Amino acid sequence: MSVVPLVFTSGWASGINAYAVVLLLGLFGATGVSDEVPAALQRTDVLIVAGVLFLCEAVADKIPYVDSVWDTAHTVIRPLTGAVIAALLAGESGSLPELPAGAIGGSTALMSHLVKAGTRMAVNTSPEPFSNVGMSVAEDLGVAGVVTFAIFNPVAAAVIAAVLLVLGIVTVLFLASRIRRFLRRRAQRREEKRLAGTGGHWPDG
Repeated sequence: MSVVPLVFTSGWASGINAYAVVLLLGLFGATGVSDEVPAALQRTDVLIVAGVLFLCEAVADKIPYVDSVWDTAHTVIRPLTGAVIAALLAGESGSLPELPAGAIGGSTALMSHLVKAGTRMAVNTSPEPFSNVGMSVAEDLGVAGVVTFAIFNPVAAAVIAAVLLVLGIVTVLFLASRIRRFLRRRAQRREEKRLAGTGGHWPDG
């Protein structure tokens, strides 16, 4: 069977929580649940690092504004992780060249990452923290559920991931005004900090 559906699904999930994808796939392979998981993801050191980083993300992802800073820092990490996982899956399967697989996984991860980051910006225009917690929990459960389902039924899981990606893009477009509001507020805070650092005066020159 072609590995493309699993590559697409892992890419979508990596854009939301790359560490969870590495951890889940590695555990599925190490425990014998799936024989399609590359050995590189099953290594003990990889699982430990992924577990620690997953816990860090689980905390940062639930704190208003910290989540957006975390997302910004992972703009490169998540797509790169999605590409690497996809290439490893393709290499293990042999049904798809690693380079096209990496392109599929990386580009899908980038799209889902941008959807997540944009949605969080919109949520952060609300002063209460409960929206962030709810979004984070829903994302974690969604990633865990879809990735687990992909191990047993990759085609159906890929369809679900595609639908969720499209819905996410539509949601971000709908929330565009709130995202712009968040970006204006962030730019204003940066300007206030810069002015505070110069004693409240514009620097000479």
